[in-house]
Amino acid sequence: MLSTTAELAHKALDAAPDAMVIIDSAGIIRFANRQVSSLFGYAHDDIIGQSVEQLMPERFRGRHVEHRLNYAKTLRQRPMGQGLTLFGQRRDGSEFPVEISLSPVQDSDRVLVAAAIRDVTDRKRVEAELNLARETAERARESADRANQAKGRFLATASHDLRQPLQTLALLNGTLRRMIIHENAEQALSQQEQAIAAMSRLLNALLDISKLESGAIKPEFSDFKVANLLEALGREFASMAASKGLALRVEACEDCAHSDPALVEQVLKNLVSNAIKYTRQGRVLIRSVRQDDCIRIEVSDTGIGIPTEQVAYIYDEFYQVGVPTHSSRDGYGLGLSIVQRLVTLLNVRLEVASEVGQGSVFSLILPAGRAQTATSTREPAVAMAAAQQTRRLRVLLVEDDAPVRDATRMLLAVEGYRVTAVASKAEALRSAREAGAPDLLITDYHLAEGELGTQVIEALHESSGTDVKAVLVTGDTSALIKQMAGNPHLRIASKPINAEELLAMLTALLA
Repeated sequence: MLSTTAELAHKALDAAPDAMVIIDSAGIIRFANRQVSSLFGYAHDDIIGQSVEQLMPERFRGRHVEHRLNYAKTLRQRPMGQGLTLFGQRRDGSEFPVEISLSPVQDSDRVLVAAAIRDVTDRKRVEAELNLARETAERARESADRANQAKGRFLATASHDLRQPLQTLALLNGTLRRMIIHENAEQALSQQEQAIAAMSRLLNALLDISKLESGAIKPEFSDFKVANLLEALGREFASMAASKGLALRVEACEDCAHSDPALVEQVLKNLVSNAIKYTRQGRVLIRSVRQDDCIRIEVSDTGIGIPTEQVAYIYDEFYQVGVPTHSSRDGYGLGLSIVQRLVTLLNVRLEVASEVGQGSVFSLILPAGRAQTATSTREPAVAMAAAQQTRRLRVLLVEDDAPVRDATRMLLAVEGYRVTAVASKAEALRSAREAGAPDLLITDYHLAEGELGTQVIEALHESSGTDVKAVLVTGDTSALIKQMAGNPHLRIASKPINAEELLAMLTALLA
């Protein structure tokens, strides 16, 4: 025989997953399902006839009476305590978070209220864990941001301040070479120059790696003629190869590549330097060929080669093929580590093929670019003749670091330039007002009190009304500096620059 409707409803409420109570207008519990006893720890008969406030912590009971009376005035189905954290209290006095849904129930001539009570302890715990995880992640992100900012500030400072002493030494070395002719002094200066060069290479390599890891270097993509780049590399490394009795050849196609030419040049410089370093006899070849929609640039040598089992390690910092740890070494094993980071940054491929005793071939594969219009260049003889006529011209030197300023001034004076050396933009403008615009400006990029060499150049341009030929000396490698390199009246000198390089740059600019 079928159960009555009331019995069926009772069974359904007992089977509900949440604790459920029905209370009258006075807040007295008239019904409680089995989940109420399980959740609150009371026997069923101990709950019936009790005030509903008995199921909550004492600190909430006074307020709850007021809420209950207000609900009776506007009966409707709704969650209770929206936006609030509600708690239930067990018979043993322990508390736990709950969610409560209220619904009015019509019973003949009276209205009751059904309350569904859910224990949300587990959900609150998960929410708390998620919030903690989010807060921890946010703190970690903020900490990483602060660390990156601190690293950026360090790199900006290091690029300037760490290079300043080396810049001073390099210029003083060049000055002394022009003043001392004694054989022993010449030998000492030569050894000093080699030591300065080694310190400069290590510092530049370490700063380059730090900048690449911190994301401070951003590629600037453009189309460029590969032959121009390879021929410049050939000229730069000719003396280095000749000093070892090696033949250095360049075979370049006339096609253009699409990438960042400055960063590609840095990759190739490291590859060519390594090729010469690890080749005892024979030749080093720099060549480029067009392959479909790519330009393949190869640096091959007849050097010692790389054992197959060591190829995987050649990009590690301070790793050198065939050089035991802690032994005397030529270089620091950082070149290929920088190459790998640059290749990743440029999103290009680098392949290596090598055989012990036969040599190695490093191949850089770049996207092909659009052909460029050829531009004419002045003949070297014309440039040199023009340079000889400008040696007595006036140079305005702006450098806030006194040792670097004095070393640069002495070098230029020995070369026959008339030099006015100042430390700030204000002093530079005062000199221009008193003596007229200089024939050439040499300025450091980062000056004291936050001044920039670019501001000095612009101020002199405005005061004189002419484009002042300028050399900007900097350790900065930002995109802004690379963009300025396209100015025909400006040359960028990367610190530390030695005396010969600086003087050659002045000659070319003045020509």
